[in-house]
Amino acid sequence: MLNATYEPINVTAVRRAMVLMLKGVAQAEELHSAEVHSAAHSHRVPSVIRLIAYRHIPQQSRALSRKNILLRDRNTCQFCGRVFPSSELTLDHVVPRSRGGRSTWENLVACCYRCNNSKGDRTPEEAGFKLARRPRPFTLHTRGSLCGSSGIVTNVGVSTFSTKHFGKFTIRSENFYGRRKPFWLPCI
Repeated sequence: MLNATYEPINVTAVRRAMVLMLKGVAQAEELHSAEVHSAAHSHRVPSVIRLIAYRHIPQQSRALSRKNILLRDRNTCQFCGRVFPSSELTLDHVVPRSRGGRSTWENLVACCYRCNNSKGDRTPEEAGFKLARRPRPFTLHTRGSLCGSSGIVTNVGVSTFSTKHFGKFTIRSENFYGRRKPFWLPCI
């Protein structure tokens, strides 16, 4: 579901999307090939709906987890810049915990085992490393953090997704009816 300004709000069930459309609260931006039938009518199922009136949505953040750190950093070691499978990456505290570094979005980065062992219990400057990107919180509204220079989201390294573009945003999902829910990535 998109806001009136094409900002992603959430993923909603087909039934709710149909009700919002029938009430005139939302309109379909893209339709799926599936249909819903009633006694008198047949309606195509919407893939993406957009609210007609703007609705204020508070800033949403993702849980701090290994999976989300690796997603934010695109499975790339933040010191050597090489891409690895998630099983070959570890999390590194930029400011080591022994020096008061905390486990926060701003202090955790994806790191390969080699760079992590080389860095040890030092800051990147002391170890002679430079961070590829400054770590920052990963929210639904993280602007351009996963986008390439072309503004098109590429494979994140977790799985292969289908990609659809809507205005300023890209929706990616494995399967419309699959278990994994689609998620939105802003590309601005």
